[in-house]
Amino acid sequence: MADEGNTTEQTSPHPLREIVQPFVDAARAPRPLWGNNLQYFLEGFLYFGILNYLVIFCVENIGTNEIHAGWVVTILAGGITFSQFLLGGVVDRVGTRRGLLIALSLLLIGRAILAASGTFGLSTEGDLSPAFLTLLLGIAIILLGYGLYEPASYSIVRQVTTPKTAAMGFAMLYALMNLGGWLLSFLGPARRAIGIGGLYWVFAGLTFIALLLTAAILNRRTMTDAIASARAERGEAPIEDANDEVVKKPAGPPIPWSQRVLQWLREHPMADPRFAFFIFVLIPVQTLFAHQYLTLPLYVKRAYEGSWLGANFEVAVNFNPLLIFILVPIVAAATRKTNVYKLMVVGTAIMAAPTFLLAFGPSIPMLVSYIFIMTIGEAIWQPRFLQYVAETAPEDKMGAYLGVARLPWFLTKMITGLYAGWFLMHYVPEDGVLDSGTMWFWYGVIAIITPVMLVLASRWMKQNFKN
Repeated sequence: MADEGNTTEQTSPHPLREIVQPFVDAARAPRPLWGNNLQYFLEGFLYFGILNYLVIFCVENIGTNEIHAGWVVTILAGGITFSQFLLGGVVDRVGTRRGLLIALSLLLIGRAILAASGTFGLSTEGDLSPAFLTLLLGIAIILLGYGLYEPASYSIVRQVTTPKTAAMGFAMLYALMNLGGWLLSFLGPARRAIGIGGLYWVFAGLTFIALLLTAAILNRRTMTDAIASARAERGEAPIEDANDEVVKKPAGPPIPWSQRVLQWLREHPMADPRFAFFIFVLIPVQTLFAHQYLTLPLYVKRAYEGSWLGANFEVAVNFNPLLIFILVPIVAAATRKTNVYKLMVVGTAIMAAPTFLLAFGPSIPMLVSYIFIMTIGEAIWQPRFLQYVAETAPEDKMGAYLGVARLPWFLTKMITGLYAGWFLMHYVPEDGVLDSGTMWFWYGVIAIITPVMLVLASRWMKQNFKN
């Protein structure tokens, strides 16, 4: 017994070392991973910036009402996810590096047109005014870019990380994006000085900078070397064509189209009922993500009107990204060996429950508590979900799998966008009696459905979550 005890003591890692070691491994990650992190950090600032201001931009610069503005935001936010579902597989064919550069180029063009729609003096008269049509054109091009952007970014993490660095690699990507979003907290003075239209031109300029940095840091040679090194450490054979990281399969005899369709259906991720349930059951709790940009900006601006917080609503709206940046790496390090399904149940429950705090009406302590507790739940489950999808996918289908996994997020954005504007007009009107507590109560009822369903399905789902 003594020998067994000594053996256990020698092989059991120290708890503090278990948390610290993933940070050490991440710090030693290859250059392409940090280059990818840098551009994703900038994109977090730009993504949240455009999204958080878009409702107000549509109302004040394009001349729409709140309901139509909510629909525009829904087209952008929902379209981003749906475009990933449609175009994610393109990254598998063109290569991750090339796909990322194409994506950033399209985002640059689309954001410039979006900025021009509300700053070039175009007419805002009529439902299909020149300003509104130009806005839609910019959004359409942005959606094409986003169809490639996230699948390419996450595929790069999968390609250049090892079992020791994967969990932290995915966590840092998610955390840095949110850090970029938090920087919007400081844009209040700039918004008041140059307007949201001026900020949108700044966002377009920063997209150009991100494109240049990505092309320079993620060059072909560094990508090829990093992928080869990671594959060797994972014990995988070198890919046939490392240039542009496209994984090619040996050519075989031609297959009739009917057999190709049947094979596609059999191999599709949605053919697994547990996988399909797992991603769709997240829709209710994910509505809280959508309310971050659909509801919170106008809610804080109107419910706290006349206060410092109402004038600087960016601080409240972007408090969540700052907390995510701090919490996600710590949680990832502490829970990297914990069963993913358990993390999903606990994380979604913690995220949904504090919504009911806002049912008591406008209160700064309640608002801060809601954001803080909700963010803890998000930090527990969201990055691990993305890691699970990326590591479940065959290497030559990573982009497709990541795109499919975002389909429920698309549905979440579309569904939430249909009613968020109505709730704002009725419960948080610009002129009239506020009843924000009722609005948030119903939002809490919707969000809590996810952890309840995960608990009820736990016995059936456990076969897909053995680690």
